Amino acid sequence: MSDEPPQNQIQVIARAAKVLRALRDAPATGLPLSQLAVEVDLPRTTAHRIVQSLAVEGFVISSPDERNIHLGPELSRLAVATKTDFDQICHAFMEDLATEVGETVDLAVLQGFDIRFVDHVPAAQRLRLGTVIGDVFPAYCTANGKALLAAMPPSVAATALPETLPALTQHTITDRDALLAELDEVREKGYAFDREEQSERICAVGVIVRDRSGARASLTIATPAERFYPREDELVAAILRARDRIGAALGTSGAIVA
Repeated sequence: MSDEPPQNQIQVIARAAKVLRALRDAPATGLPLSQLAVEVDLPRTTAHRIVQSLAVEGFVISSPDERNIHLGPELSRLAVATKTDFDQICHAFMEDLATEVGETVDLAVLQGFDIRFVDHVPAAQRLRLGTVIGDVFPAYCTANGKALLAAMPPSVAATALPETLPALTQHTITDRDALLAELDEVREKGYAFDREEQSERICAVGVIVRDRSGARASLTIATPAERFYPREDELVAAILRARDRIGAALGTSGAIVA
């Protein structure tokens, strides 16, 4: 047992958790120690001590040139232990949600500048959307992607966007500043919209769900525009309830910002 007072031990754990979350939200290249210290609002020396301790346990590693810090392999091993429960629990609630609203429900994760669909429950209605597991779409113009981008600190989210945002429809947001402003709104409200931005006549609302390791996925309801706009408030309320139920089942937070 440590001789440190319990309050100090709790503070150390909380700071280590902040470091891990900052690295979770970092670009694929990782973060240099100086930037990591800024992200977690700690003195560089304190951040360095925490990183060293986490590195000994395999929770963080340095890049080959030792300039940047990344999450380590031990976290992946912990994540594997929780993934099956996460997948099964999410899918069960996705089926419930699809039945409740009569629309397609998807689960996606961030993959570079894109989102990749990892689970899918089709709508019961005759007109269905064509999404399938494994499909990849740009993050900047989808409800899934906006929710996942908004879950990052603003400075990190900015680096997760491509330099240019091509217009896929007449509704696509192509101005980076306008999109970053919308991500601020998503952080505040807890949900994101795709209003015909990725495909004409297709809309969606998305929220964040988390597994016990802190890894994020985005849950969405997607529907043809003619069914979306008259039911927008109803669909938002339904997906927020589903998010909270998943979080309660997993003991995790469903808020956009951890």
